[in-house]
Amino acid sequence: LKDQFDNLDKHTQWGIDFLEKYAKFVKERIEIEQNYAKQLRNLVKKYCPKRSPKDEEPRFTSCIAFFNILNELNDYAGQREVVAEEMGHRVYGELMRYSHDLKTERKMHLQEGRKAQQYLDMCWKQMDNSKKKFERECREAEKAQQSYERLDNDTNATKADVEKAKQQLNLRTHMADENKNEYAAQLQNFNGEQHKHYYIVIPQIYKQLQEMDERRTIKLSECYKGFADSERKVIPIISKCLEGMILAAKSVDEHRDSQLVIDCFKSGFEPPGDFPFEDYSQNIYRTISDGTISTPKQEGMRIDSKTTVGKAKGKLWLFGKKPKPQSPPLTPTSLYTSSTPNGSQYPIFSIEPVHYCMSDIKTGKPRIPSFRSLKRGNFCLQGPALEDFSHLPPEQRRKKLQQRIDELNRELQKETDQKDALIKMKDVYEKNPQMGDPSSLQPKLTETMSNMDRLRMEIHKNEAWLSEVEGKVAARSDRRHSSDINHLVTQGRESPEGSYTDDANQEVRGPTQQHAHPNEFDDEFEDDDPLPAIGHCKAIYPFDGHNEGTLAMKEGEILYIIEEDKGDGWTRARRHNGEEGYVPTSYIDVTLEKNSKGA
Repeated sequence: LKDQFDNLDKHTQWGIDFLEKYAKFVKERIEIEQNYAKQLRNLVKKYCPKRSPKDEEPRFTSCIAFFNILNELNDYAGQREVVAEEMGHRVYGELMRYSHDLKTERKMHLQEGRKAQQYLDMCWKQMDNSKKKFERECREAEKAQQSYERLDNDTNATKADVEKAKQQLNLRTHMADENKNEYAAQLQNFNGEQHKHYYIVIPQIYKQLQEMDERRTIKLSECYKGFADSERKVIPIISKCLEGMILAAKSVDEHRDSQLVIDCFKSGFEPPGDFPFEDYSQNIYRTISDGTISTPKQEGMRIDSKTTVGKAKGKLWLFGKKPKPQSPPLTPTSLYTSSTPNGSQYPIFSIEPVHYCMSDIKTGKPRIPSFRSLKRGNFCLQGPALEDFSHLPPEQRRKKLQQRIDELNRELQKETDQKDALIKMKDVYEKNPQMGDPSSLQPKLTETMSNMDRLRMEIHKNEAWLSEVEGKVAARSDRRHSSDINHLVTQGRESPEGSYTDDANQEVRGPTQQHAHPNEFDDEFEDDDPLPAIGHCKAIYPFDGHNEGTLAMKEGEILYIIEEDKGDGWTRARRHNGEEGYVPTSYIDVTLEKNSKGA
């Protein structure tokens, strides 16, 4: 069985090596999961938008859906990290600890087996030595007996020699008997130890090695299961991430994106109007008779502006190029009447207003960008940014002004709240001088009032610009409608009105430029709805609350917090019955809700 002990030694060593091999496999899988999660996070970070101003944030549903997918992918990467962490803690770490314990236990069992084998070998050597000694003494005794018998049968031998040989025989026989007894004792002892070794000690050691190997197999089975459980635990969360990606894909709305593009690039400009007909034959009508070239009468006159204007552009004059007429001041009328030699009147078209407008377009400073630049979306780069956003198209200017007005209103609300808090604090200081000096609040109160006046002026100014923009848009719409009507009138009947001009000085200002009274700004901040509670507090000390705006409380009373301390030492609170007021912050123990803090 000695060779079987060596085989068991090799088998247990193979089991430990296999355990460490699987631990190495788990470690490499953990590294793969960690690298995968890291690469996913880097990918998300690469394609996530940088912190951009509010105006540049993407609002398209396709962009929002993509960013939601990136967030879900980031959560998915987090779950891969959870898998790696779970495998490292539950599988790899457990395997390494168990491998160390297994090596220690195996070493101990093998040492016990070797000690038992060494003890058995020692017993065998003692038995063998006693056997050999017994054999040697027996041969010596046989020699002594033969010598004694020879001398006893020899007649020439003396009595002394015979007696000496007899004594030698007795001595050797006695020693042989003693070695025989010792050999028998050693043999019996060896047989007992050998039986104990092969039937008790070695089977027990083998059983311990077997139990150790079975525990190793069970541990591997548990690690296999833990390896799969680490993956299975995150499957519900990963499924939610995938469902979030699907919902993000379903949230894409092409119509909304198209509307956002329209709202973003809507300029408010109107398409250019029709070019008026330029009658270059009026000088001819004044010099020739009715029998030659004539024009149709007013009642039957119908002009095709598209074909006529196209022919007029390429027309050759009798004496070369047409001389440029002088540009008189623009008159409100666009039609003149003249008489033919037979006394009949007919309408003639004046070219001076058209020439003036065309020269103004060619030489004047452009007030609006070209439609090509609008198409490319470059209208914001036509000039430096101005305070009134006059460099922007009307619709974009209106949106920017409205945004600025909203921001200013929010700032004014903050300043108003701060002013009210300072006034309440000043009243408290005046009635309770031990709490503070009322005069120390006057500079801050003055600064707050100044800021409020400045903000009201800014709001008033921006609302004036907004009214101007809205008035221009309305005026352009009215003029466009009137121009369309007058254009039809000029083709069918005489009308001195209806001329359209794009000069900003002649645009009609609507009544929208009238501004509201400053008291209306104060009315905008009044809110009858109760403020939501953002936490609760417990009164540490009692407070009388005699001053207006304060709230009396008793020690230990529980109140709702509806407004945090803004640095003035007062917190706005509410009772259960709805009564509100300010209490000293130092008199209460405040607990704010996490979800409502800073709302």
